[in-house]
Order: sequence, then structure tokens, then C-alpha cells
Amino acid sequence: MTRVFEDDRGAAFGTRAIHAGEREDPLAGAIMPPVYLTSTYVQQGLGENKGYEYARGKNPTREALERTIASLEGAQHGFAFSSGMGCLDSIMKLFQSGDHIVCGENVYGGTFRLFDKLLQHLGLQFSYVDTTRIERVADACTPNTKAIIVETPTNPLMQITNLSAAADVAHAHNALLIVDNTFATPFFQQPFSHGADVVFHSATKYLNGHSDVICGVAAVIDDDIAARLQFIHNAAGAVAGPFDSWLVLRGIKTLHLRMPQHDRNGRSIAAWLAERMGAERVRYPGLESHPQHALACAQMTGMGGMITVDVGTKEKANQVLKKVRIFSLAESLGGVESLISHPASMTHASVPPERRAQIGIGEGMVRLSCGVEDTDDLLDDVEQAFAGL
Repeated sequence: MTRVFEDDRGAAFGTRAIHAGEREDPLAGAIMPPVYLTSTYVQQGLGENKGYEYARGKNPTREALERTIASLEGAQHGFAFSSGMGCLDSIMKLFQSGDHIVCGENVYGGTFRLFDKLLQHLGLQFSYVDTTRIERVADACTPNTKAIIVETPTNPLMQITNLSAAADVAHAHNALLIVDNTFATPFFQQPFSHGADVVFHSATKYLNGHSDVICGVAAVIDDDIAARLQFIHNAAGAVAGPFDSWLVLRGIKTLHLRMPQHDRNGRSIAAWLAERMGAERVRYPGLESHPQHALACAQMTGMGGMITVDVGTKEKANQVLKKVRIFSLAESLGGVESLISHPASMTHASVPPERRAQIGIGEGMVRLSCGVEDTDDLLDDVEQAFAGL
């Protein structure tokens, strides 16, 4: 029997997560896609090959991941990169000197660093706005605006952007809407259904889910954008390695099982923190106190495991960080294990202090990435770590 899944978009998410990238292994019928650890391919003659010439251009293992992410995001084309930042840097090569980009003011610190320290010096122009206020996004657009870039939910303030409204603004200015879907994942949010043009992820996070790889992915519907990005992918060379691609593929096969548990733990811990610390200190879209709670419920099918809580001062934050037992103090997020971090000195340390203060990233903020451990154990850990605050 031939094992080829034809990527039927009628199949449910979990089925596509497991099978969408598959192609029959011609040698042994391996159930998992083989890891093609090769830099080049034998050709039958001049201009004659099996579709592969050099691994920077195409690799069968990477293609399996790319087919999978395209299917899960509801796109036609997928791309796998060596990191999330390599992915975003390649996407930005779609633009040229003089182009203007409207960007959310609260984005990952590495995103701001790339734009502020590198790309603006190459001639790209950036305006940073609160994308929860769509009128501010529209006001920031100019005749040279070529893209609007948003995270939703944002890191670490957990703000929600109305994607349909943002798409309307972008398209009214003949610009692209580019969405970082890392926090929500395609399991909880489908940006293309709201008008997005490019969707990307740090696949290091939830897609991989096991904290053992650095990788980025992007998905595109439009054939012309895809052709341009494919050229950049090969020419600039920030491609995902075959083993990294395989690790992300392995992780994606359980994404639909992991995300509901991340969500259950996130909701439970956010509710506990809101009751004990005060709802105004806790940022989690699943809480009714969240200013964009209704929008989150309309736009997302789950709220995930990311929570930010403000304990007041850096000293109090450090107390919590030192007391946790199951949560580990570490960079990153989205793994099966629970992590805790201090955004001001970790994920957003590259953002100048005055800018952090302006957008609301305080020294007392602690960010939790709730893993998939038993909920009661995580609650016990949070209770003892936050005791006395």
C-alpha cells in the first residue's frame, strides 16, 4: 500500500499535523521522514536530476516540514529557516531601501533589535505603534508603507491585535500584513482566515515543543510572494538543517495534544494569580479582566500557556524566580516543561530601558510559560513561589 497523504484540507488538524508533510519513502517505507544528511545530489547528466541539486536550495526533510506548516496554517507554500530571526530577516528582504514598515510597539526584543540596530541602517523605515488601536496603525501608514507587522498575543504584554482590521488597513495601503503567530500557534489561531499575507513562527517554541532545536518557519498563500521568498531563501541561505527540520516535524505531530494542556494550565494559573495578586497585575487573554478578552475569544480558539504578572519590583521578581521548583528560570517558551523569565533583563534586554518603560515592560514583570505538567503540581509551585507577595 502506498503511504502518501494528499493534504486533504478536509482532514482535521491533528490528522494533518501527523500526515500532511509525508511522502512515501521509496527505499524502505520508513514511517518517519528520513533525515537526508547530504549537501549535494548525484545528477544523471547535464540538466538531468531528480529535482534536487544542492541542499541549500532543496532538501527532502526540510520540504516535509514546509508542507506540514503550509497545511496547518491553511497556506499554499511553506518555508523552514535556521532560526526564527533568520526567518524574519529573510521576510524583510522582500522590501527595499526607502520602504516604510508599521510595526507593533510591543514585539519580541530580538525583532526590535533586528529592525532598530540593523535594518533601519540599510534604508528601511519603521514606525512603532500600539496595534491594539487600529486607528493608530492607520495613522502611521504613509504612501511608502509596504507592510504592517504584528504579534498577537504580544510578548510579554499579551496584547491582542484585531487581525481582520489590521488586514483591512494594510490592504487599503497596498501593503502586506505579516503576523508572528508563535504564541498562539495554528492550533489556536489562523491568521490567513483574517486576511494575513505572511505568517511566521519561531518554531523553536510551541511547534517543536521540546526545547531541543532552533528553527523558524513561514507560510504564504500568494504565489508571487512565495516565489520571491523562495529566491531569498536560497540566495541568502538561512535554511533549516535536515535534522532540525526532522525535530520540528516530530514535535508538530503532538501539537494538537500539547496545546490543550498548555491552555488548561495557563487558564488555571492565571486565575489563581488574578485572585491572589489582583487581576490588574495579571496579563492573560483568557481572563475576563483582559482589555481584549472578547476579541481574543472571537479570534482564537484557545488562550495558551503564556502569562505575565507584575509583582511590583525587580527585587520581588527575583524572589519568585529563586523560589520556583518546577518552573525553570530560562529564556524561551513553549516547551513541554514550564519556564519562567524576567522580560526586562532577558527577552527584552535589547530594548532600551526608556522604551521598555514607555510601552509598559516593567522591572517587576515575570513571564510564565506553562508547560504540560500536572496542573496541581504547577499550582503548588506558583503558590509557594509567590507566597508573601
